[in-house]
Amino acid sequence: MGAEEGNPAQQQQQPCIENENENVEALLEAARYDDIDDLMSLASAGVPLDSKDAQGRTALHMAAANGHLDIVEYLIRNGVDLNAYNVEKNTALHWACLNGHIEVVKNLIMAGADLTILNSHERCALDEAVSNGKAEVINAFREAVVHAELSGARIS
Repeated sequence: MGAEEGNPAQQQQQPCIENENENVEALLEAARYDDIDDLMSLASAGVPLDSKDAQGRTALHMAAANGHLDIVEYLIRNGVDLNAYNVEKNTALHWACLNGHIEVVKNLIMAGADLTILNSHERCALDEAVSNGKAEVINAFREAVVHAELSGARIS
């Protein structure tokens, strides 16, 4: 037995992933649980940050749904598809609006997320905030759109 095999601390520091599905699951779990170190390690090991699981979810979906702004910012900086959608056609912006994550909503809008994408229920991200009574998100959404337009960002 090698030294690395016998030391659980070393095993946790370095992701030991054997196949692509495990890579994707590890990436999404890191985003879901706000583990920026694991996310960066997986990216350094060559796991594409835009990877999708069987439901079409990406790391950006998971980070946005859970309000992990640091992960969202990292993914945006690294050029992930802001408009990737899952099997229900929800984008990260849909999930951020639905769950009330104001700063994530603002960052996605400022980065150029498409505001017009309709999910499988024919709702855009703002519709999700409205239908779930997320007044603070609605206000932040509108403010972010105005700010983005004033700063010359492309709003769609």
